[in-house]
Amino acid sequence: MASTPLVAGLTVAAAAWGGRYLVQAWQALKARPFVPRAKRFYPGGFQPVMTRREAALILGVREHVALEKIREAHRRVMVANHPDAGGSHYLASKVNEAKDLLTGKTKVASSAF
Repeated sequence: MASTPLVAGLTVAAAAWGGRYLVQAWQALKARPFVPRAKRFYPGGFQPVMTRREAALILGVREHVALEKIREAHRRVMVANHPDAGGSHYLASKVNEAKDLLTGKTKVASSAF
């Protein structure tokens, strides 16, 4: 019976130590600056002649994807960049060009390299 207060005291001490550790870890986590983990948008300028890779990056899909996924991605990107909603005519034309290229309405120009 004498060990019961000892066990209770050790349990309370362990809980307090664990709680202190969690509070310190939470404060350290909150103090870190926010760094985005994934790139959400195509970072960079456009190439003179659009390739399938560039078109896929613009729409945010893979190069070889189903037609329905291309249409969904095109719709999503156009909602964000439509000229009637304050977007750029140039960006909208590039998004449309990317959709046409991936759906096969235009041919990929062969590179000179």
